[in-house]
Amino acid sequence: MHTLDWSNNCLSLINQTLLPNEVEYIECHDWQRVAEAIRRLEVRGAPAIGAAAAFAMVLGAKELRQQNLNMPELKEKLTQIADALRKTRPTAVNLFWAIDRMLTVVNQVPETANTQDVIAALQEAALTISEQDKAVNEQMAVHGASLFTAPTAVLTHCNAGALATVAVGTALGVIRKAWKQGNITQVFADETRPLLQGARLTAWELMQDNIPVTLITDNMAGWVMKNNMVQAVIVGADRIALNGDVANKIGTYSVAVLAKEHNIPFYVAAPSSTFDFTISSGDDIPIEERSESEVTSFGGNCVAPTGVKVFNPAFDVTPHSLVSAIITEYGILRSPYTESIKQLKQYCK
Repeated sequence: MHTLDWSNNCLSLINQTLLPNEVEYIECHDWQRVAEAIRRLEVRGAPAIGAAAAFAMVLGAKELRQQNLNMPELKEKLTQIADALRKTRPTAVNLFWAIDRMLTVVNQVPETANTQDVIAALQEAALTISEQDKAVNEQMAVHGASLFTAPTAVLTHCNAGALATVAVGTALGVIRKAWKQGNITQVFADETRPLLQGARLTAWELMQDNIPVTLITDNMAGWVMKNNMVQAVIVGADRIALNGDVANKIGTYSVAVLAKEHNIPFYVAAPSSTFDFTISSGDDIPIEERSESEVTSFGGNCVAPTGVKVFNPAFDVTPHSLVSAIITEYGILRSPYTESIKQLKQYCK
């Protein structure tokens, strides 16, 4: 299973809105189709949309080749494409990280270069982002698995697996590694309303790997914890502030509060590209709000009265005080996060 694949000047994306009932790949020959896929959640997960946006920049440069632009004009057009891509999803910082990295490549191309030189440089950068994500996933898995030294049942929320990245995943990458080492006995997957990423994606992924998974509705997590059916929680992240506050799929905050109440460790697995070193706390993280229809309908059927008011934030923020540890490719960060994240930033330069 490949979340995305770059071949013959085309970005192929698995359509996650159709899973688990249908496995279909979307062929993206232009950057606008990639942007649409990100908006529609056909591709989702912070690292995955970052990689997809990087390849969208390559496709944009290829389209501009037909216009015979001079280098300043080309750079301006690519900046406009980058701005459009930024607007597809406002919360996941990996998207902005990848776009900024691609623009840095554009700006480093000398004025004497031609469009083909820019395309080649962008393609190399996008492929590097993709390959690095694979390595980062594996490094996180190794570090995270070290937290599980005895057979453990874990709970996870949303999907932080292969579908959210280019490789084995963040939280699910850790689970996969610990499972192979004999230290994961069971995974409880929250269904993750309103779009059911846990039910449709996480449960499907784990079943593909024959890892024991039990699906529960979001409001069952507390009872599962009270009955000692899980001994740890591990989730992914879409943006992490300097103080360790974590933005992740809506419902994560509730899980963290429940874990704290039941003295269960709450772990976050995220690459360094998910850290936003420009913001001091979760109060500065923009929270995407999505369509009312995601809440008022279920399986294509209306389940709410016509005209009812809806609040549909796609993410929430878990305060750092509820986070037991943050797993990165550089190691495991612990409180005080202002200090450990400051050290992490030094590695990212």
